Amino acid sequence: MLYGIIADVHGNLEALSAVQAFLAARGVERLLCLGDIVGYNADSDACVRLLAGPPVLAVAGNHDLIAIGRLGAERCGAKAAFALRRTRDELSAESKRALAMLPKRRVVEGHIVLVHGGVVDPCQYMVSPVHIEENALLLGEREPSGRVCFFGHTHVQALYEVEAGVATARPTGERVRLGRGRRCFFINPGSVDAARRSEKLAELAVFDSWRQEISFHRVPYDHERAERRASEGGYRMTWLDTRLGAARGALDRLRPRWR
Repeated sequence: MLYGIIADVHGNLEALSAVQAFLAARGVERLLCLGDIVGYNADSDACVRLLAGPPVLAVAGNHDLIAIGRLGAERCGAKAAFALRRTRDELSAESKRALAMLPKRRVVEGHIVLVHGGVVDPCQYMVSPVHIEENALLLGEREPSGRVCFFGHTHVQALYEVEAGVATARPTGERVRLGRGRRCFFINPGSVDAARRSEKLAELAVFDSWRQEISFHRVPYDHERAERRASEGGYRMTWLDTRLGAARGALDRLRPRWR
């Protein structure tokens, strides 16, 4: 089957719409979503309606779990935590129910594994061969049939090949044939949302499970409109928000002295 692989949409409907149009033009048969459907941008409810149920196969990301109260925001940066508070307030009950139904890990076709961050920790950033090697061991324990593991969270397109326990970073491109045999692969399609990236292009990958071939892509979208709507919706920290946050942090540090 020809799969579209996406991650880290973060409520960015403009970017998601551009990605869906790109995939439709390529005849993609099924969409796989690696989580973080919500958070940071203004259209989390719309993105949940499009991604958190059939025919899309999705897993929960850390932002999705924070938005429904299953995780705290302690491991998030200040801007992401600020936007998530707004997301939690604005997210509909229907969207929260849909996100609550998403698993943290999913297996497709018996050998394709979907996670958000690490194999067992959705908040883990897998950004080095060492991280991949550690998670390859976990994959072998949790999903022994897993051969291709798709992950997100880092907002960086990446391809790692693991053979005999050793992970090697491979170049990403528009046509990469995966080898067969005893090797396994960890693949990040990049992030649909580009709000925190200098190059404002939505990232994704297309995976042909018959040919065992992956291609990485970047598509333009209306970033200015998405950013304007996020600012108008109260998802961006202003100068005053930053100052108030710093003041609250200083008070929190002083509290133990007052007790």
